Amino acid sequence: MDVSFFDYDLPNELIAQTPTTDRTSSKLMVVGKRTGTLEHATFADLPSYLQSGDLLILNNSRVRHARLLGVKEETGARMELLLLKPLGEDRWESLVKPAKRIKQGVVIQFGNGELKAIAETPSDIAGGWIFRLIYDGDVETLFQNLGEMPLPPYIRERLEDEERYQTVYSKEIGSAAAPTAGLHFTEELLSKLQKQGVEVGYVTLHVGLGTFRPVAVDQIENHTMHSEYYELSDAVATQIKCAKADGRRIIAVGTTTVRTLETIANQSEGFRETSGWTDIFIYPSYTFKIVDALITNFHLPKSTLLMLVSAFSSRNTIMKAYKEAVDKEYRFFSFGDAMLIE
Repeated sequence: MDVSFFDYDLPNELIAQTPTTDRTSSKLMVVGKRTGTLEHATFADLPSYLQSGDLLILNNSRVRHARLLGVKEETGARMELLLLKPLGEDRWESLVKPAKRIKQGVVIQFGNGELKAIAETPSDIAGGWIFRLIYDGDVETLFQNLGEMPLPPYIRERLEDEERYQTVYSKEIGSAAAPTAGLHFTEELLSKLQKQGVEVGYVTLHVGLGTFRPVAVDQIENHTMHSEYYELSDAVATQIKCAKADGRRIIAVGTTTVRTLETIANQSEGFRETSGWTDIFIYPSYTFKIVDALITNFHLPKSTLLMLVSAFSSRNTIMKAYKEAVDKEYRFFSFGDAMLIE
């Protein structure tokens, strides 16, 4: 399937640069995944579209201060490191800028030298290198103190409150980008949903930049996803099995949650407590095994996220929905508006 099938025109002014004042005040487009119907609401109206017995699954990953600004130890030249994935033994797959200044053995230091990164070998992504970190103490504390929260390159406005790029239920540190469909929820909204009988469960998938990187091939079948780490607890596995057995809806919040659930569903062991790495790529013709409804944002043209959403409904329905979103001036991407596909 040609990647151009998932292209669309988006005026730059519709790319949301800042979050809404209130998380639940964003628009919500409700899409009939089989009928193609489109309805317009706000995210605060979500309880009207869910029902008692629904199981809402959210990704509780928290964004790490993964953007580190430092200098080459040898020359003092400024360098930027974006930590993508831990590989064990203090080795990290990272993006580095400017990459042309890096060769094996180069040392980058951060702060007053309490954290250093030694370049070991190029990785298989453009601009990527494997670095080994040298430090004393707790590395996550160092990241928090020395690093910055990475925002997507299309966001050019300064974020006044870092917590607005975290979900209110974020818990497990490890993502290089937020699972943005969850940014619309407040604790009050989650409480309201639970009071009306909606069950809530959490999975973890640490979002890497591979999810958002453009598809660089003409035929989407030839694209390879970057792997991301996920976890499922025994309690949530039991929730999912019970919901399926009862015929109740499982509603995934975000494409990261979808990828986690469908990865586990494809394993021979079935739903049980598990963890691992997934590079699942979901695009049209995929048969969903677990997810019955999806809450998601509006995604970049030609992105794997748009392909996943198209697989969940149909390409024609989703592209029609995106055209209407543009016509009605919805806000797009990370700080943008939401879509419920049911």
